[in-house]
Amino acid sequence: MPGLTLTLLKDPYAVCRMAPDAPVHVPPRATFFHLVRAHDETTLACLASDAPDGAETDAGWRCFRIEQSFDFSTPGILASVLGPLAEAGIGIFATSTFSTDYILVKTKDVVGAIKALARAGHRVENAGS
Repeated sequence: MPGLTLTLLKDPYAVCRMAPDAPVHVPPRATFFHLVRAHDETTLACLASDAPDGAETDAGWRCFRIEQSFDFSTPGILASVLGPLAEAGIGIFATSTFSTDYILVKTKDVVGAIKALARAGHRVENAGS
């Protein structure tokens, strides 16, 4: 897998757990948010400032966006990012859209994540303000 370009989004994020039937509103300032409803819970990754009241919230995440888009049949894209992070001992929360992938790491691990990604041949840019 050739080196990828990732953008570190500027705002802090939270990962929230709610009841499976909890009402969820689209966060008003959403540059990125992730919503999954499953039989036993609803999970929302959103700007920390948009975390819903009453949700079990794990704050202190930062979000990397992979800038390239690949065909669904292209193997190894996430592995080329997640492998170096795992080797560096960095935990992740990963998700995908139709066009790209997003990887969240705890704020305390951002510098280590950037170093691990660079060692793997990837480039990280900061999102504009």
